[in-house]
Amino acid sequence: MYIKNRVRELRTANKLTQEELASKVNVTRQTIAAIEKQDYAPSLLLGLLICRVFKVEMGELFWLGGENDDE
Repeated sequence: MYIKNRVRELRTANKLTQEELASKVNVTRQTIAAIEKQDYAPSLLLGLLICRVFKVEMGELFWLGGENDDE
């Protein structure tokens, strides 16, 4: 199992660059890029900060993916 997310989708919908989002949550652009590529699962704190930026609940932004997940 792994964590899937909609970070890129919401970031682009809100017209933010990776650098701008990174600045808002106090991480590097590379961290945002890794989250978007599903190469890095953010900490609970970072996940909550990203949710705050987009004004969404955690389950709307992050969810568990698995072997049989088509998304």
